This record gives sequence, structure tokens and C-alpha cells, in this order.
Amino acid sequence: MQQLPETILQFGAGNFLRAFADVFVHLANQEGQNMGRIVVVQSTNSNRAQMLNDKNGHYHVLTRGIENGKKVDTQLKVESISRALIAQKDWAKILELSKSPDLKYVISNVTEVGLALDPNDRHTENAPSSFPAKLLLILKTRFEAQQSGLTILPCELVDRNGDLLLDLIVQQAQQWELDHGLQNWLRQENTWCNCLVDRIVSGLPERQPLLEQDKLLTAAEPYALWAIESPNGLDGFMTHPDIVQTKNVDPYSLRKVRILNGAHTSLVIRAIPMGIQTVREAVERDDLHAWLKELLFEELCPVVENQVEDAKKFATQVLDRFANPFLNHKLSDIALHQETKVQVRLVPTYHEYIEKFGTKPPLLHTILQEYL
Repeated sequence: MQQLPETILQFGAGNFLRAFADVFVHLANQEGQNMGRIVVVQSTNSNRAQMLNDKNGHYHVLTRGIENGKKVDTQLKVESISRALIAQKDWAKILELSKSPDLKYVISNVTEVGLALDPNDRHTENAPSSFPAKLLLILKTRFEAQQSGLTILPCELVDRNGDLLLDLIVQQAQQWELDHGLQNWLRQENTWCNCLVDRIVSGLPERQPLLEQDKLLTAAEPYALWAIESPNGLDGFMTHPDIVQTKNVDPYSLRKVRILNGAHTSLVIRAIPMGIQTVREAVERDDLHAWLKELLFEELCPVVENQVEDAKKFATQVLDRFANPFLNHKLSDIALHQETKVQVRLVPTYHEYIEKFGTKPPLLHTILQEYL
């Protein structure tokens, strides 16, 4: 794999991308799809870049959970990262890479907070603070080198993240009074994809023999989905059963919010008063498992099944994911910002059920009394 060119610039060295996008790239390369190698840019104060470089970019991912009702527990050595750079220290190297004709993609996961401008950023030869400003200068360098545009794949959990990132970058270019030709090129010659990503990347067990030799070891559930909205499709992008190219990512977001997140928030209301602490404990109880199954298949799915693909299959996968014996997903964590979550995840389903079927959904009606 060493001979493949560096085609991907990745902002974020954290566990999520290393157990998600970087695994997809590794598998694609192994299958001869030749996606190329990843250069990771670290913008935080962690030592992950150094750790990656010390191991030639290699690390392991454990995949552990329930899939199709059966237990999964596998490990994979991931070799898709070629090197890691630190934004503040290696900025000149990053700008040099941005001129490369081999470069094709930018992947990011800088969290929701990272998709914002910093009013203190200035257009100098040093790395700016915000991610959008960094990406703007990378693309500006590429534009000036007369290289082709890039495909931008933001993985932050924000609706229409590609549209938002482009807006921020154009806004920054206008604030810095950059060339109008560059602003047009940013919009027209680069592909800004709205992405929905879904995979739980969990903590590690304390007693894991691999941790001795691999401090970058991470663990993920078997389920993964990368839905990529690209109006004209992405030629040459890797294929995998868990990667979906679509003309509209919104139905995938709707399915996740109303079914997966809706089930999570419903469990908070139902199970916490019973003294239950984790999602897994809840679904291990026969009465709650039966209740959740009825909620999913009789109330949540029927409302959205004409708007999304494979609603019932997705709900079946949700039950598997909730039963993951390797995960301790605390209901108290899901309960943060509960009022807002209920209004987004459950109340619309309640009203749409009444509109569609002319009667109140009995289970939702019982748990939503104080929220309606």
C-alpha cells in the first residue's frame, strides 16, 4: 500500500474517522480500488499525530457487537494513513501538499463547534485558527497552482454540512477580500458533499492485550453508514455496501433522527424511572424489549416508511445495535438536552401519526404526556 499516492487530506485524528472513513479507505485499497493514502491534519493539542507517525500511520480497529442477531468480535490492522501533520507546526507542508495533482478529497470531523469562523483569524502565512479558514487557504493555494478542485466530504453531525462549510468558506473569503475569481472557483470547481455518518465508536475495554502494543487501538460497532449527497455522483470514489451515494441525503437523516434517535429518547423516558442505567440493560429486559419493538414497528416506522428507504430493516438493525454486549451507552448521556431532543425526535412523529392514521399512537401518547 505504500506505493499509492496521497489523495486524501483528513482534518481530525480522533477515534471516529479512524474507525470509519479510514477503515473504508483501507478496505478499498486492499480490494484494488486504489483510493490512495490519507494525510491526517491534527489541529488539537493531543499527541495523536506523533503516535501515528511513530507507527507509520498503522493502528488496529476492533469491530464488536451484534449483527443479524449474531455476536461479532473481529480486529483489523488499518494501513490507509501515510503520515500525520500538525496544523500549527507543519502548515507549510500542508500548503505544499495542497498543490499536489494527486490530491482529490478532503474529509473532516472537527465536530459541530468546529464548523464556525473565528473573528480573530487573519490572512497571514501562518495557519489560521478555524477549520473553514484553514480549508480556504488550502483551496486558495490549489487555485493559484492551477490545480483542479477537490471533493469535500464533511462528517460533522450537522444537517447539510457541505452546504454550511461552503457558506462559511465563501464568507471568510469575502471578509478577507479575496479575489472574486477564487470565490467563483470555490463554488463551481469543487464538489461540496452533504454527508450523513452513522457509527458508534466506543471506548475500549481495560483489559485488551493489543493496547500494550497499540495505543491508537479503537473499537466500533459492526453497523456503519456513510450517505453522501452528490448531485452528479462521485466518479472513482470507493464502493462499499455501507457507503451510499444519493441525490438527497435528507431521507437518511430523517430515518436516523426519527427511528434510531427516537428510540433512544423514548427509552430515556420509559427506562430511567425504572432505575435502568444503560441502553443494553433496557433491551435485555423482556418487557422493555417487547415495548421498544412495538414502538419501532407500530408507531415510528409507519410514519416515515413512505419517506425513507428500508425503515423496517433499519429498525431491526437498531435493536441489534441496542443489544451490543460490548457497549455501555448510558441513558443519562442520551438524556442531556432532553426537552429539545423530544421536540425534534418524537413530537413530529406523534402529530404525523395522528394525521396519517386518524388516531393517537398509544405508546407515544403515554410517554409524551408532559411534552405535548
